[in-house]
Amino acid sequence: MLSLSFRNFFVLLSIAIATAFGSIAHAQSHAELERTSRAALNTLIAQNPSAKELNAKAVAVLVFPDVKKAGFIVGGQYGEGVLWRGDNAAAFYNTGGASVGLQAGAQEYGYALFFMTEAAVKALDTAEGFEVGVGPSIVVVDQGYARATTTTTIKDDIYAFIFSQKGLMAGLGIQGNKITKIK
Repeated sequence: MLSLSFRNFFVLLSIAIATAFGSIAHAQSHAELERTSRAALNTLIAQNPSAKELNAKAVAVLVFPDVKKAGFIVGGQYGEGVLWRGDNAAAFYNTGGASVGLQAGAQEYGYALFFMTEAAVKALDTAEGFEVGVGPSIVVVDQGYARATTTTTIKDDIYAFIFSQKGLMAGLGIQGNKITKIK
């Protein structure tokens, strides 16, 4: 029961911080978001052979070109992105989250989620948003993993790349993140 009430508190905190970040963040038009998202994806696949290989096999790719994160004890993050199916922008999403713990700083970064199955893509729109860590398995691709990735080792539902990190954020704590379709 304690974990359920803690989870509910954390979800409410995430929503509150994401809403605050969303109102502070500059809302991009869909055309501008498509442009920045496509540019970020093109740069990622040009610079990272594993991302290029995953992109060729992925059913869809969700790209958040600019996520802003800040915190001191309690923190939050927010960004908007595009779900790409081939060269077509299929949908728009936002990502928001909250964290609590020993942390301080601010940073900006982008991230891309490569969806390898239709079931993983469908999980995005189930319930009231996709909670990272719940549902299909996500593999965060770091440099070591990227060197070992081949077409025969791609077996998971979703692969995540974090890129273009700027700023300084340090800490140790608990974090939650939710991805929601923009209607």
